[in-house]
Amino acid sequence: MLWRIIKGKNRRGWRQKLFGLIDSASNQENLPGAAAQRRIWIHAVSVGEVNLLAPILSQIHETEPELLVAISTTTEAGFDLAQKKYPDHYVFFCPFDFTWAIKRVIRRLRPEALVLAELELWPNLITVTSDSGIPVVVMNARLSKKSSDGYQRFKFLMAPILKKLTLVLCQTETYASRFRALGCCESRVQVTGNVKFDGISTNRKNPLTRKLVELWQIKPGEQIFLAGSTQVEEDLMAVQVYQRLRNDFSSLQLILIPRHPERVGSLTRQLEKRGIEFYLRSKITDSTPFVASNPNSKPILIVDVIGELGAWWGCADIAYVGGSMGSRGGQNMIEPAGYGAPVCFGPHTQNFRETVDQLKSANAATVVHGPRELEKFARWVLEEESASKAMGQRAQRLILDHAGASKRTAAAFSRLIQETPAKTDRTPQAA
Repeated sequence: MLWRIIKGKNRRGWRQKLFGLIDSASNQENLPGAAAQRRIWIHAVSVGEVNLLAPILSQIHETEPELLVAISTTTEAGFDLAQKKYPDHYVFFCPFDFTWAIKRVIRRLRPEALVLAELELWPNLITVTSDSGIPVVVMNARLSKKSSDGYQRFKFLMAPILKKLTLVLCQTETYASRFRALGCCESRVQVTGNVKFDGISTNRKNPLTRKLVELWQIKPGEQIFLAGSTQVEEDLMAVQVYQRLRNDFSSLQLILIPRHPERVGSLTRQLEKRGIEFYLRSKITDSTPFVASNPNSKPILIVDVIGELGAWWGCADIAYVGGSMGSRGGQNMIEPAGYGAPVCFGPHTQNFRETVDQLKSANAATVVHGPRELEKFARWVLEEESASKAMGQRAQRLILDHAGASKRTAAAFSRLIQETPAKTDRTPQAA
């Protein structure tokens, strides 16, 4: 860890990560230290979990308006997005799983509860917080079969940690049964649904998407092939498929949104070697609009900024969800489905197995196993407009039918906070 900090990988926020040196409660600009105010600490690892919080925070504000929320992240991308997306909340880097760092954060923040998004079972974080008399909640909890099997081999170590969890709010009954099998108290495990189904835009005319349409000057009749959350092997696959399709569909455009923006430099060098024209999203602003060198043919757009993927999906006529051809385990396919886009992804989607099963059961998505099948799917969408539109509508209906998890999750938080005695001493303790 020290070497990574020296190299620069974890240099930002290293005082918070290594020593827990966050601002004390009385000095947090967005969390005034008034005695009447209560606060919770929500930990969201990276960009996906940070985006997940939007509907939850909205519901919390509605049910507990006096409750203040501090948000921690692990990655720099998550930290930057949280600061941008939630400017009214205190955002900090989560400490490494060292007892001294965690204790200092607790002393300085003094939360009523710690909420972990999805699956962040750090032993010291859970143990120290619970032993301090602070409830620990896992929200939108998921536990894949692979992870469950791995934890089972060390159940004698995991069970005491899991027993310290106050609430485990699971996406599905399957996940709930796995948590119980690992030693979670039966009464503390609840099924509240998948929060990712909430806060999903289904309106392609939303302000953010409309702004992006204007920035990239997408005209009626132009068709957008969007490959989002892509990994290394998927970028060039999408480019290859796009180039073949362009011979038959002159109005087709490709938008690439790599999962990791820092990889864009490598991607652009590969495109330059192949003589493929591209344009970076970061170069387009209100004062420097995009100007096509050839009005009849746009370059490939590479989105190299954080936090826009959800809005870009609203432009897609063909949606490929990346991270699903290699070992990544898939990425969130709910957002394009919400917009009613015909969705496809690769065969390796174990991180979203339940969602994939639901989409496949509703005939609302397609699995592709390589460039040939991706091209076949895209060609079908472009040629069979009525059938592909019906597929998108089925996907959108599925998303709408599963909404409501945020409200149930926020209600569970509210009950927990009301049952937890308020900490009347708000004086930050010495660290």
